[in-house]
This record gives sequence, structure tokens and C-alpha cells, in this order.
Amino acid sequence: MTGVLPTSDRKATYVRDLFARIAPRYDLLNHVLSLGIDVLWRRRAARALDLGGATAVLDVCCGTGDLALELSAHVPAAARLVGVDFCAPMLARAATKPGAGRVGWVQGDGLALPFPAAAFDRVSVAFGVRNLADLDAGLAELARVLKPGGRLCILEFARPRFPPFRAAYYAYFLHVLPFIGRIVSGESDPYRYLPESVLAFPERDELSARLVRAGFRDCAWTDLTFGIATLTSATKV
Repeated sequence: MTGVLPTSDRKATYVRDLFARIAPRYDLLNHVLSLGIDVLWRRRAARALDLGGATAVLDVCCGTGDLALELSAHVPAAARLVGVDFCAPMLARAATKPGAGRVGWVQGDGLALPFPAAAFDRVSVAFGVRNLADLDAGLAELARVLKPGGRLCILEFARPRFPPFRAAYYAYFLHVLPFIGRIVSGESDPYRYLPESVLAFPERDELSARLVRAGFRDCAWTDLTFGIATLTSATKV
């Protein structure tokens, strides 16, 4: 497979353009390619955020809004709920979904979030930190907008750790997934970029260490579905 990962100075533009192209079929492909498991992962992330006492909740890199809308079913009625993404076509799709009026949709960059410091007591990111042009700067920005003691949850694809399953998963991830994505969407780059970006993303312990450097404590991760995704939680210092 020919590499499609852009250099860091081009990544933001590449990712924005890539998701703009696939926005109309993004949800369908997510559900088909994950066999619907992504719905359960988002539900797990919403529970992990412990939203019962939340007053202000931010979903970063919200895309077409599936996690933000899941969060809306769990947050207190008086809580502020915001979804932010830098890709306008993805936000446009989010705003058309049932329940979208409960969420404030904002266009903004995950590396320079358009919110004051300590504005939220819960922050989530689903399948987004992997796409940031500068991971460490992005983690620091998540810490900036969280109140001290606030909770962060990151849902992200991962590399399975059990060798026999990992081999089978890689065969699907590197070959079958790009083929299906190309047939359904008519695009090849997004579904070549996805596996390459996952393979280049830090492993579980390294991500936790980088969260600590960014200003978090009590970092913990949980594998989901045999380790093909990971839910990482942390608390702002």
C-alpha cells in the first residue's frame, strides 16, 4: 500500500479536504465498516465521562455529531453541550440529525479551540486526536479548556495486542476496509489514510504519558472489542 500520510505541515489541510469529500457517506461507511460496533463504543464513552453533574460539555473533532448526540442523552437538561469541528460539511451533516438542536455546533480548530480557558468540566474526542497536525499541542489545548478536576475521554482506534487476532484484523484493516470504502464512497485516499494513521498513532501507554505531560493525571485506558479501539480517560490537574 502506497503511503498517504501527509507531512505535519500539510496535515490540517489534507484532513479537512479529505473529510469534506466523504461527509455525505461518512456515517454509512462508519457503520458498515465497523459492523455497527461504533455505536456501542460511543455509548461507552458517554458513560465514561460521568455526565451526571456536568455543567458544560465539549465534544472536540465532533465530525457529523454522533458522539455529541449520544452525550445529549446523558447530560443534565441545564448543561451546555457544544460540538466543534474544523470541517464545515461534516458540521452541516451534524446539524440535520434528530436532536441536533440540543447541541451548539461550532466550526473551530482543535489546535486553537475558540473557547476561554477552563470553560468546560467534561471534554470528549472520538476518532479525532489521531488526525491532529500536532498531537501534543492538541492535548495541551484540551487541557486548557477543561476546568481543574475536569474529565477527558478519548475514543480512538488502536492496534490489537493479541497476536492471532491482530494478524486477522490487519488483513481486514489494510486490505478489505480500503476496498469496501472505495466501492461505497468512490474515494480511495480516506480508507488508505485511516489504517496508516492508526498504525502511526502512539500506543496506549505512550498516549497516557503524553496526556500527563499536557497537564492531566489519573490516566487510564480500556480496550474495546478485542483492542481494535481504546477508551482513554484522564483528569485535568
